[in-house]
Amino acid sequence: MKHRHLGLIGLISLSGITSLLFGTPAFATTVEPIAPRIAQQTANSDAADQIYGEADELFQQGTAESLRQAIPKFEQAVRLYRQAGNQRREAVSLNNIGAVYSSLGQKQQALDYYNQALPLLQAVGDRGGEAATLNNIGLVYSSLGQKQQALDYFNQALPLIQAVGDREGEARTLNNIRQVRR
Repeated sequence: MKHRHLGLIGLISLSGITSLLFGTPAFATTVEPIAPRIAQQTANSDAADQIYGEADELFQQGTAESLRQAIPKFEQAVRLYRQAGNQRREAVSLNNIGAVYSSLGQKQQALDYYNQALPLLQAVGDRGGEAATLNNIGLVYSSLGQKQQALDYFNQALPLIQAVGDREGEARTLNNIRQVRR
């Protein structure tokens, strides 16, 4: 016996028959209004941008106190970007928290944040951001004296940087590799 594929017309007919037999709507679905969700995501993204800007200003000041003050602001931006569904900006904020912790000498915390940022950057295809994060991880391992791990991360970063044509980033990465090999 040959099986016949029922196209959309056949599906509608079967659905219509089911509706007639059982008194149910032919295509009973719940449609979630997307406009309020989009408005909320936009509001979260706008708020995150505002807070991120404040955190970045503190980060740029570079004092130990301003760096400590930047952390909760970047963390708040992470939460808002996550709620807005903006993985790239979430990752950038996580990366900046890692940079703050690294600047404060808290290398394990820096690694924790860099490692949270990395899969997000990979997921959104931000090869430049991924390379920068790999470089940051390599720098932390280098500062901890773990030269081979540092080289592994720098060597992962290099082809990504070359692929996006970032000549300045390529030079920094090559310099990082040279420093570790000394």
